[in-house]
Amino acid sequence: MIEIKNLSKSFTTADKQISALNNIDLTIQDGDIYGIIGMSGAGKSTLVRCINMLERPTEGSVIIDGQDIGTLKESQLRKVRRNIAMIFQGFNLLMQRSCLDNICFPLELAGVKKSEAKKKALELLNIVELPDKANAYPAQLSGGQQQRIAIARALATNPKVLLCDEATSALDPKTTHAILELIRDINKRLKITVIIITHQMSVVEDICNKVAILDEGKIVEEGDVSEIFANPRSDAAKRLVFPDGSNEVLLNDTDQRQLRVVFNGALAASEPIITQMAIDEHIAANILYASTKCLGDRVYGSMILGFENDDDIIARAIAYLNKNKNVITEEVNNNV
Repeated sequence: MIEIKNLSKSFTTADKQISALNNIDLTIQDGDIYGIIGMSGAGKSTLVRCINMLERPTEGSVIIDGQDIGTLKESQLRKVRRNIAMIFQGFNLLMQRSCLDNICFPLELAGVKKSEAKKKALELLNIVELPDKANAYPAQLSGGQQQRIAIARALATNPKVLLCDEATSALDPKTTHAILELIRDINKRLKITVIIITHQMSVVEDICNKVAILDEGKIVEEGDVSEIFANPRSDAAKRLVFPDGSNEVLLNDTDQRQLRVVFNGALAASEPIITQMAIDEHIAANILYASTKCLGDRVYGSMILGFENDDDIIARAIAYLNKNKNVITEEVNNNV
């Protein structure tokens, strides 16, 4: 378990002090895929660098499995960092080394025998589904393949935690989804806790079970991804969940009631859920806003529906929609 307690980080420039993080409190359970999301300048990268003490916090502590790693000597901290791997947006591969040698590199630094390091690297190439790229060089690979090699290298020391700092930001949507699926598989197969740093809500939606919203160096909202999507309370969360401002363009018709329906991996049906509700319950709904997508046979995204101003209709509509697995429905008003 990772506990971040009252963590703050300030930087001093020539003429002023900049506060990058303010009183951050987070608890990340073993096995979580935990998203930390915010816009550029929110403090995300500073936070992830504080987690592995590449940046020393100005105040507060980072406690991993009961140990305050901020109190460790540098030699002790190096050992802890072997359990905290990191992948980046820019891949950071050694271009003059083959893929196999890139994966072996952290094992060499740890003093592992060359034969054992090679055996481990070949196993990891299979895990990231690039067994035929052992002798290739990074420049010969696509961006997605380079990130797979970077992931294999990160896994070489058998870490307990994988930090992903904007790891898919340089990739196209299809490749991003494939990399996230790989990370999900690694999380399940190897029991590694994953922390995803991103500015893309779609990444959180695709893979994370928990999320914290970071805004101007502060955590403004945190919880289950489904809860945040269903009812974003902070302005920062609303901007991320509804980037087109849909939460602010609800109809100003006091006679019309509105429901927000969030699809967080709902199973796609041959008959759209709104149409099926009209058939089964004889409830008509106006679709005021919709932003949904299918990943495989699952639906993600949200809708805002308009209904007649009738308590019974609203209650029946909420009950009908919420009986569908991975669908969350709540009534909203013009200020939500």
